[in-house]
Amino acid sequence: MSVPAAELTIVGRHDTTPGYVTRRTTGSPSWLLMWTQAGAGLVEQAGASFTVGAGDLVVLGSGAAQFYRVAPGAGRWRFWWAHFQPRPSWPGWLRAYALAPGCHLVGGVPGSLHDRIDRTFGRAVSDARWVPPLVEMDGGEREPAAAGREPAEEDAGWLGGGGVRPAVAVAGAGRELVMGAVEEVLVLATASARRAGEPSRMDDARDARVGRVLALIAAEPGAPHSVASLARAVALSPSRLAHLFTSETGRTPMQAVRQARVRHAAGLLEVTDMDVGQVAAASGFVSPFHFSRAFRREYGLPPRDYRARLRRER
Repeated sequence: MSVPAAELTIVGRHDTTPGYVTRRTTGSPSWLLMWTQAGAGLVEQAGASFTVGAGDLVVLGSGAAQFYRVAPGAGRWRFWWAHFQPRPSWPGWLRAYALAPGCHLVGGVPGSLHDRIDRTFGRAVSDARWVPPLVEMDGGEREPAAAGREPAEEDAGWLGGGGVRPAVAVAGAGRELVMGAVEEVLVLATASARRAGEPSRMDDARDARVGRVLALIAAEPGAPHSVASLARAVALSPSRLAHLFTSETGRTPMQAVRQARVRHAAGLLEVTDMDVGQVAAASGFVSPFHFSRAFRREYGLPPRDYRARLRRER
């Protein structure tokens, strides 16, 4: 198979049967990402050899010999793929999943994310061809007929019943949209998958559940969290969660919620012009009075004084 030029960003999907093989003895000048939807593939790079199945993401760096094919005994291998040049932060996200230099396996991405990742790739194929709408003299807009096609229309069925014709984004807005899609896939996968060589965490379920609760609180501190709602999110009883959480963190779940809300409020006081009542509501406090009391306990002064001090220091 030909080697993509380093400056091109390309995305597509193969639906292959036994006999499909790609071998690049000198590697590729671009990075390659492969997300398996169905079947199984065999991947070899930099001395590592492994089989991938549905929910596995492979990221291969540039410059190392590549060899991948339908896995022995598998009837097919359907996978999305993208060639790209990584943004500076991406190699750091992948470091924990390295099997060999430039060879990363992000395995076991949770099933709840598969559909989202599939849709992200489908959107990337359309976005690679996107161009801004035409602006008429009267200020109205007219979308070019070629923009915004869905893969299912003209591109589906390429190289097998589930293949999608590759879309090339050389530069401009289309390329940035595709890179955004690749970044979304990498973030979703690396933040949720089991790291390479890491055992199942069934024997460490307590830590995982407490970590999940902390992540839920941090993601949305202003939500109406309660011990009961947090316990439901990790399939524990409220009393069991309270005991585990306190033993692991030294705080009760609701103490953690209050601290997260106060810190969220401090950020709003610093970067917005919202009044104290609005900040309190946006951070999950039932009233400005309760907010002010909690804030003073954490920061040593009322919210208005905290904001005034920040402005004096600028």
